[in-house]
Amino acid sequence: MIKINKEALKKTEFYRWYDSFRDLLRSFYYRIMPCKYIISNRFRLIFGRELNWENPIDLNEKINWLKLYSDTQIWTELSDKYKVRDYIKSKGLEDILVPLYAKWDTPEDIDFSILPDSFVIKANHGSGDAIIVKDKTMVDEVEVKKAMRKAISQKFGYREGEPHYLKIKPCIIAEKLLEQNNDAWTTSIVDYKIWCFSGKPAYIWACYSRSREGVYVETHDLNWGYHPEKSVFTHHYKDGKGIVPKPKCLKKMIDVATILSSGFPQVRVDLYEIDGKVYFGELTFTSNGGYNDFYTQDFLNELGELVILK
Repeated sequence: MIKINKEALKKTEFYRWYDSFRDLLRSFYYRIMPCKYIISNRFRLIFGRELNWENPIDLNEKINWLKLYSDTQIWTELSDKYKVRDYIKSKGLEDILVPLYAKWDTPEDIDFSILPDSFVIKANHGSGDAIIVKDKTMVDEVEVKKAMRKAISQKFGYREGEPHYLKIKPCIIAEKLLEQNNDAWTTSIVDYKIWCFSGKPAYIWACYSRSREGVYVETHDLNWGYHPEKSVFTHHYKDGKGIVPKPKCLKKMIDVATILSSGFPQVRVDLYEIDGKVYFGELTFTSNGGYNDFYTQDFLNELGELVILK
């Protein structure tokens, strides 16, 4: 006979109730408070100082200033993982798009029969909700639909004060699964995140071996020089040690980033390189919500000088 620890069960049920109640309070708080207040408060909690709204200087301050005082209408379209594909095509860069298998408006519409053996399925408006499927025969379709139902119900954008995300109409997309060659130094594909300012790429943030425990990161210049002195490494953002090889398609990546970032005071162009081919990841206008705490203040100031506010 199996014995049940009733005290442990009560504790589990209590914390489950507590977490739900806390999430409800947080949701209510973020929905009723002015966006500027949310941004200012979060900035203060993370950096221990006030955000300089009148004379923003560093990268984080200027990202947050742009959220509220610039025209972000196009940010909504280009942050939409489905609609941004049309923008990429309009720039003559259709060849860098990850093949799209399907798009659905609701989880109930998902048709697994039309998908190949491996794929990635995700919401078009959030972050961290992608499900990687390497073998479709091993998938619990009910659980995937359940996860996607939760993903599209999330109002991404309240917590960090990012209004442009709230205007995206949620949907679900399935794309080709990109896989890296079996390199011993990484357990995941490498993200090449290119910081761009008014159409001019400046630095590349390479991220690899991403997991729940964190991610290894490296900051490189456009000649692939490694600059660990510009970073603040943490338990989550670990020192990559400069082992990421120079991409074979580095010039193509820089050219792509130049085209896609033209006309924007700042944007991060995220790309991949698989088997000598460049693939598009996403355009990020509010990197880390505008609270990038993995760079030194000197480097944040340096990047901030490149952001021209109008």
